[in-house]
Amino acid sequence: MQQREQLLGAAGDYVDSGSFERDLATLVSYPSESSTTEGRVALKSYLDEVIEPALATLGCSVERFDSWRGGLNSFLLATRHEGAGLPTVLCYGHADVVEGQSAGWTNGRSPWSLGAEADRWYGRGSADNKGQHWINIVALRLLLEQRGSLGFNLVFLLEGAEEIGSPDLADFAAEHRDALQADVFIGSDGPRLAAESPTVFLGARGGVTFHLTADLRSRSYHSGNWGGLLRNPATTVAAAVGSLVDGHGIIKLPELLPAGIPESVAAALELIDVVANPGDPASDPTWGDGSLSPAERLYAWNTLEVLAFGAGNPDKPVNAIPGSARATLQLRFVPGTDTANLESAVRRHLDAAGFGMVDITVGNSFEASRLDPGSPWVSWALGSLEQTTGRKPVLLPNIGGSLPSFVFADVLGLPTLWIPHSHPGCQQHAPDEHLLKSVAREGLQIAAGLFFDLAVAASPAGADTGADNTAIPASSVS
Repeated sequence: MQQREQLLGAAGDYVDSGSFERDLATLVSYPSESSTTEGRVALKSYLDEVIEPALATLGCSVERFDSWRGGLNSFLLATRHEGAGLPTVLCYGHADVVEGQSAGWTNGRSPWSLGAEADRWYGRGSADNKGQHWINIVALRLLLEQRGSLGFNLVFLLEGAEEIGSPDLADFAAEHRDALQADVFIGSDGPRLAAESPTVFLGARGGVTFHLTADLRSRSYHSGNWGGLLRNPATTVAAAVGSLVDGHGIIKLPELLPAGIPESVAAALELIDVVANPGDPASDPTWGDGSLSPAERLYAWNTLEVLAFGAGNPDKPVNAIPGSARATLQLRFVPGTDTANLESAVRRHLDAAGFGMVDITVGNSFEASRLDPGSPWVSWALGSLEQTTGRKPVLLPNIGGSLPSFVFADVLGLPTLWIPHSHPGCQQHAPDEHLLKSVAREGLQIAAGLFFDLAVAASPAGADTGADNTAIPASSVS
């Protein structure tokens, strides 16, 4: 299709001409850290001066919800309505970044100044998430310039606190359900499976953190005088942890596991090889459930990780039985796991094992979600990516980490497609975060092709509604 190829060419030219690099330098210059007061001021400026004008140029009406309900999160909601018979896409990104960590950047780099070196663009937010949502905004603009209309209705949501857990996002979505309704959700965040592998993922594992504490005494006692008479809280907590997950990473409490792996998920993962990228640690073949493939363990099963363990003073141990000990654990889980009853299940287990003196406190949690790989939206997206790149894309039922995908899947009830434009080694939460120019270029073409196909080619939304996704004059946009 000639128009499609012309659009992909325009997308490639946008990167090759230096336009995207200049844009990215502007985006990175806003230190929009969601964890600091100063960063939230910069975030407001970023929305005021960059994002709102860019979406207004797309003919969107823009609503702002700064410090929504007096909280830490801010939202920008942009809408462009072209016709009742056209499909609607909801796009998402986050305007905040993690702390700059300026002291850790190497070779004189700054988190707030874009640095171009070979195929890398260095800067905080270049990959997570400014570069990625900007790719989608530019793709929409190029499509509008070519056709005079998008050919679909657009809703674009940006939030300002994803890096601190997306507080209030679920409540905001529920309250604005009508404004956020769409036929499909398309977001770009997280990494591809590998830099050279165009990827579609359909959700994310969830996570819940909990603490096991044995606070037995107000002070420590000499181990020679009291050893054998006083319960050691460190030994007790270590044994309590070991009763939940063994020394080879296998979860021993059935209530912390999913019921199984759906056939469609297992089939998708049969095609996935978990291969270390440059700079990655080597995986341990003896860790975890050996009956599962590495891809199944990472993407389709639960893991229970000990994040921290403390008792006494490890740097300067003394001959004393500590008075207390504490372990922090995190369950990474897939859909189908009953986390609502996690605290009661662990409590019953510890009591039955004789660890009634160990307290459990549940901390932060975020939900898991996954679109069925058999959804017609999945085959549609995979076909679009393959047509654009000439390569078979990778399909991940979900990523191993976490994103607020459940808000769009469960709160809004949308099919969720995540098309990442970054790579696993981008160091997004560390110094020297960077975006690969080659991935950004291909990502812009992928986004342009995907939006073009939504506008003019058969899609599940078009098939369902009978909509004719042909171009309409821009003057008819309401």
